Amino acid sequence: MVYDPDRSSLFVPPSTQDHIQGVLSAVVVLVMYGDYECFQSANVYRLIKVAGQQLSASFGENGLGFIFRHFPQEQIHPHAQRAAQAAEAAADQGQFWQMHEMLFVHQQELENGYLVEYANRLGLDISQFLQDLSRRVYVVRINADIEGGLQSGVKAAPALFINGIRYLDRWTLDQIMAAIVTASDRGF
Repeated sequence: MVYDPDRSSLFVPPSTQDHIQGVLSAVVVLVMYGDYECFQSANVYRLIKVAGQQLSASFGENGLGFIFRHFPQEQIHPHAQRAAQAAEAAADQGQFWQMHEMLFVHQQELENGYLVEYANRLGLDISQFLQDLSRRVYVVRINADIEGGLQSGVKAAPALFINGIRYLDRWTLDQIMAAIVTASDRGF
């Protein structure tokens, strides 16, 4: 794995405040800073999903944890911030990961009307969803994710940390899987 000597550590450690698949006490915990309108973020998320599926037999149910944190890049992705808010509004209704998937699958269609359509498909309370978006209830949380990313040296999405160490190798399935296996040998 290639490390950035200036900013190679995760500033904000994984916690129960994060959106996590798996458990915080997993042997390997991946933290991804992503942007729903960023093609590369969607690709990295897909690679991580495939790596997790392929490694699940070796790692077991609690061997791998995945955390997603928001890092919308509004200057180049005008709908990313609103999409992050939609994911948080869905989270309040117990559907973060379902909305997360939907946003990455449909990342070219993130205007407000589409966000409402996705919420409707997930069976969310649309009135509550719209109120949450209009009140910008989740901006503070999203900004906290961004700030934590900046303090960890993240300048653009996607950014990945494996057991708290910045991953800077190539974005290929083989490279990511190798980094996860290496991290599992070292532990947290």
